Amino acid sequence: MTDIDTVTTSNAVRLSGRQWLGLGALGAAVYFLLPALWTRIERFETGSDYRIPFALGNDYWLFDRWTRKAAETHDVLVLGDSVVWGHFVGSDQTLTHHLNALSGRERFANLGLDGSHPAALAGLVDYYGSGIRNKTVVLQWNPTWMQSLEQDLRDPELRRERTFPYNHERLIPQFSPSIPCYRENASRRIGHAMDRHLPLAAWTRHLQVAYFRIHNEPKSIPEWTIEHPYENPLSQITLRLGPADDRLEEPIPWTERGIRKTNVPWVDLEGSIQWAQFRRAVHVLRSRGNRLLVVVGPFNEHMLQEKSLERYLALKGAVVNWLRAESVPHMVASVLPSETYADASHPLDRGYQFWARELLGHEFFNGTKTTGSPALPAR
Repeated sequence: MTDIDTVTTSNAVRLSGRQWLGLGALGAAVYFLLPALWTRIERFETGSDYRIPFALGNDYWLFDRWTRKAAETHDVLVLGDSVVWGHFVGSDQTLTHHLNALSGRERFANLGLDGSHPAALAGLVDYYGSGIRNKTVVLQWNPTWMQSLEQDLRDPELRRERTFPYNHERLIPQFSPSIPCYRENASRRIGHAMDRHLPLAAWTRHLQVAYFRIHNEPKSIPEWTIEHPYENPLSQITLRLGPADDRLEEPIPWTERGIRKTNVPWVDLEGSIQWAQFRRAVHVLRSRGNRLLVVVGPFNEHMLQEKSLERYLALKGAVVNWLRAESVPHMVASVLPSETYADASHPLDRGYQFWARELLGHEFFNGTKTTGSPALPAR
């Protein structure tokens, strides 16, 4: 027997306890510091009238970064869905643009996110809005999400037959309360819930959404390289996040779109998922020391048939009663002229102008009682 037959060889490396601790410390440093370091490397150009680009609407790491920057540079943060974001107008025609124009400076920041129904907005504020703290905040309540059981995410037919195609599934409650229209498997639910508390996961998602897209869908780097086998993935990371003017649809009044008056069924506040989640958003914002103003509407009441309008007015009254009972400062926006709406809830440029004048005239901002905007025409 030769010496080589009796020698046991191995490529394994044994680490001492101190070495394991050092390796763990290095891993933790990379895990927690890399996302923070990235904000110093990646150029985030906002400029005047900035809003999160539509293509980056699922980049919640970027939203968190924008809220922190906006909190440092603006006096008032305006939160909401596509109505605040400005679905039918350019970035220089949004509510915040007109508020700033009337104020004479950049006071108001657009934190609207297209498609962020209340269940998503509550999660957005809770998990990715920690920078919204000790600020003046305007939060819009858009009643469009309570037009039906389907919009309220609790249609029993959808639960039995299919998954409802709604927005921002990563933000909604994954387990409790139960969302009847949400039928995702347990492993993905757990993954979504964990991602909210893991900085590296949100940052990784940011890279996918901002730089690695296939057919406008974010992909992991391995998935992207399969579609682009001869391209260097590092060349995709440009380290620049410039502003984008994302008017999504033509600014045409609803009356010219062929939209007719509708009989919206509406849902009651009691048992409503979207209303419960809106209240959660209010609670989170107030618990962080923010000075909050809730704006109710302005919904396009011109579109509603008589019975539907009666139900809507009752719903709006119930919302106002809750806000009063909870001592939440609020404003019921006046109904805008019919021709200034693009659809049921989205104003056009002139509509945002009227709305901005009325909002700035509210006692919340000037300390005096107002009965409405003198510049607002009669219905």
